[in-house]
Amino acid sequence: MTELRIEGLTKSYSPRAPRVLDGLDLTVPGGALAAVLGPSGCGKTTLLRIIAGFLRADAGSVSLGGRVLTGPGVHLPPERRRIGIVPQEGALFPHLSVARNVAFGLTGLDRTARLRRTEEMLELVGLADYGERMPHELSGGQQQRIALARALAPRPALVLLDEPFNALDSALRAGVRADVRTALHLSGATAVLVTHDQQEALSTADLVAVVRDGRVAQRDTPQQVYRRPADPWVAGFVGDAVLLPATARSGGTANTALGAIPLVTNAGPGTGTGTGTVMLRPEQLQLTEPASAATVGTVTDVRFYGHDAMVTVAVDGLDTPVDIRASGPVAVQPGDRTGILVKGEAVLHP
Repeated sequence: MTELRIEGLTKSYSPRAPRVLDGLDLTVPGGALAAVLGPSGCGKTTLLRIIAGFLRADAGSVSLGGRVLTGPGVHLPPERRRIGIVPQEGALFPHLSVARNVAFGLTGLDRTARLRRTEEMLELVGLADYGERMPHELSGGQQQRIALARALAPRPALVLLDEPFNALDSALRAGVRADVRTALHLSGATAVLVTHDQQEALSTADLVAVVRDGRVAQRDTPQQVYRRPADPWVAGFVGDAVLLPATARSGGTANTALGAIPLVTNAGPGTGTGTGTVMLRPEQLQLTEPASAATVGTVTDVRFYGHDAMVTVAVDGLDTPVDIRASGPVAVQPGDRTGILVKGEAVLHP
């Protein structure tokens, strides 16, 4: 297990262009799977290419297990970094069998050792009987698992996954993500997954680094990033959020258009004091009878997703409508009056 440490990483593509990476810091513990999450243009791909050695940084350092890969006067070429890469859409060699694809990077081993390692990797990704097949005979999900086996075969210190599930349909994506996560944990490899898909990051990674404007805005477990976002921007980017103007008051609550809401204690420096913005998740709001609620509004939209529905309500006295995630059948429709109850605690960002 090898720790990845990135300090002060800076990169721009021309002297007059804004920095793509602007002093980015990130540490990934050995054996962990970290998701680097952010919108298009935030610097995710540039970060991955610098870690891999395909790009030179303007400043800062990248070290792996205490060994400097990139730093002042240091730039190890990609082939000396002990890094495996799983690209988008697998990128298998079409003229080689599955087994020969997996064994491609196993140079320096005799034939028996290569065969043994190839068999181990195919078993690890659940495709032990597929060695003689050609890539075109595999499904998209199987190709991605073979690409992972090929990346893991040389025992790299780090595995980089560059949005590897983008080309898969939604029915396959969740299963392949789970298979890849399991294989990485069983191998003990440290891994970095670059993605713009919030659900993918939260469901797959051990820790999530949210990148904004070339810096890490928050690095924490998926649960903490979702429940305790560092600021309103992170709250709105990572999942659906209900953001409300609020004023903290004594007793650990805040006054909002939805009434007095309990605040999370120890949510971070400066949070929970003064005026600011309260963040709730749509599942913390509940529809109820108007007569029994202090907060009421009018339903403006209902979007059904099968496992739940999102109900948009224009709240009396609030300029911006709020979204409420309701499970099971929804009895309301646009035009109906409804009450709103708040469950759980919220974070107040000053």
